[in-house]
Formats: sequence, C-alpha cells, structure tokens
Amino acid sequence: MESLTASLAQFSPVTLGLLGSLVAGLGTGVGALPMFFAPRLTPRAQDLLLGLSAGIMLAATFFSLLLPGLESVAADSPLSPPLVMFAGILLGAVGLWFIHKHVPHEHLVMGHDGPDVPGIQRMWLIVFAITLHNFPEGLAVGVGFGGPDLNNAITLMIGIGLQNMPEGLVVAVALLAAGYSRHQAFLFALLTGLVEPVGGLVGVVTVGIADALLPWGLAIAAGAMLFVISNEIIPETHRRGNQAPVTFTLLAGFGLMMILDQALA
Repeated sequence: MESLTASLAQFSPVTLGLLGSLVAGLGTGVGALPMFFAPRLTPRAQDLLLGLSAGIMLAATFFSLLLPGLESVAADSPLSPPLVMFAGILLGAVGLWFIHKHVPHEHLVMGHDGPDVPGIQRMWLIVFAITLHNFPEGLAVGVGFGGPDLNNAITLMIGIGLQNMPEGLVVAVALLAAGYSRHQAFLFALLTGLVEPVGGLVGVVTVGIADALLPWGLAIAAGAMLFVISNEIIPETHRRGNQAPVTFTLLAGFGLMMILDQALA
C-alpha cells in the first residue's frame, strides 16, 4: 500500500480524482460481465446483491467520509466539527432530493419517480435512476483524492468500485429481462458508471479551491450517499418481502468494507 501511495503522490489531485472515480465507475461494467454467462438472476438474488451494495456504501460513508471529515475541520473554525458535518450532510441530502424530484427516473421495483415526461423509454428512465445513484459516489471519490490522505482515498475508490459491481449486474440483468440484448444491457450498465468521473472532477476541483472546503465536501458527499441508501436502495430491496436476508447481506457488505478500510489504512 505504501508503494502505491508513493507512486500516486506524484500526480496532481485533479488527475487522481478523475482517474480514481473512473476506476470506481468501471465497477458497474465489471459487475455486469457475469450476465453473459448466467443471464438469469431471481428477484431475491437481485435484492441480496443490492443489499450487499448498500452495506459497502454505508460503511464507506462512515469510515472514508464522515470520520476523515470530522478530523479535517480546522481547529479555529467557529463551528464545531459535528455541526459542520451535520450541516454538510443535510446539504448533500437535500440537494440530491431536489434533483430526484425534478429528473424523471424509474426504479427496478418501485417504478416511476420524478416528473412524467412522455416519450422516454423505460430503459432510459432506469439508466437515469442508476446515474443519479452513481454521481454522489464519484463526488465522494473525487473529494477523497482532494484531501491529504491518499490511503483513505484509495480505500474509498476500492470500496465504491466493489459496491458498483453488484449494482451493475442487477441493472444488466433487469435490462436483459426487459428484452434488450446482452450487449445492450452490458453497454448501458457500463455507461451508468461513467458518470462517476464527472462527479469525481466536481469533487476534487471544489475541495482544491480551499482547504476549508474539504470537510464540507466530505459531508455533502456523505449526505448524498446516505440519501441514496435510505431513500432508494433499501426501499427497493424491501418491496418483495426479502427484508431479513437483505439486512444480513447489508451487514456483510458493511463488514467487508470495514475490514478493507482497516487492511488498507
């Protein structure tokens, strides 16, 4: 890990934020690859995979965003670290909620959300939904690489990439079941992850403007990710009566990310 950190330290934060979020975003495409060999995925299996994804995402929020954010609040700040982080969390959650209210999208189980726009195919509405999920993840990775702790940023990148894999598979299988070809399903699963470099660039440039913005960037990214987990992923996995097994896969994902965080620290 130390050799990797030393090698990456020679690159600018903007480059690292862009490349790191790209690597994480490509996880959706990697996760979709098994669809070519095992195209059938039961609704229960889809829920379990999304639960695993939610657990990894939840742990990444705490260990790689909130805890470093609390430590990065300047000592001379007029606001206490918990107050700064809580305010940032609210900003991130409210901002993403506002976007969700005004962008048409469709969830795999819960159905249509946002305004009605005639003429948009269901496939694109599903892609929009996953894209809205992935932007905060790219933002988080970008903010991480904009901070001083490369180890934490690398851990976050790996965690988000792992989280994207089951999500990419679920999206590809859902599109396949909707009548799209394997190649089309794979392509759109891959494309949903490619929004993450956009979020990564926004995040790393924003926190690069001033050190004081780092805790705010970490908190806003955390708030957006918590909104996605609570408002989108968990309800999506509970609609078919799989609450108990999904809860345990969520815990497994949380534990996996916690172990990864400690191993790469």
